[in-house]
Amino acid sequence: MLFHFKDKFPQLTPYWDKYLEFQKRVEVTAKTVLLGEGKISGHYIFVEKGCLRAAFNNNGNDKTVQFFFEKDGLTSFESFLKNTPSLFTIETIEPSIIYLLPKTHVNNLMAELSREPDFLNIILEVSAERQLHYMHEFVSFIRDTPEQRYQNLLNEKPHIIQRVPQHYIASYLGISRVHLSRIKSSLARKK
Repeated sequence: MLFHFKDKFPQLTPYWDKYLEFQKRVEVTAKTVLLGEGKISGHYIFVEKGCLRAAFNNNGNDKTVQFFFEKDGLTSFESFLKNTPSLFTIETIEPSIIYLLPKTHVNNLMAELSREPDFLNIILEVSAERQLHYMHEFVSFIRDTPEQRYQNLLNEKPHIIQRVPQHYIASYLGISRVHLSRIKSSLARKK
């Protein structure tokens, strides 16, 4: 679960190195489904190169909930931890290189890491960072207009605008592609 934080916690490098042999490096094309909605997650995914998204089907409408890029790690955490069907699909947006670490090795890694003196603080820091990200997203979705959310993306995460196709951005913002085009036109006129 912590592989994407390996640069942040160099004291844990021996653990990363030990589990490298259990990771499967995979090169995949765009639109490759790594985990289907309703399937049980059995791997932790680390992105070496590429762009992925988490999405779900809402009565026939595709809803993107998050994007992942180089050095990000992900899985469907509830599915992974509780062996329940995933609430969303994990799919590549562009050709990607990923590493898959099977659940049994993740469990072994976590058991070993739990003996480290700073492990609890690391887990709390990582969990808090994720929780804050999701809280900001949730509040923004309720408080901000689609125009404000798009402007936030432009200001705070321009790499998403540059790399992700517009229909996925519209899905992420909760609007139609037509509405997104109007927002972009309106912003262009204001410049």
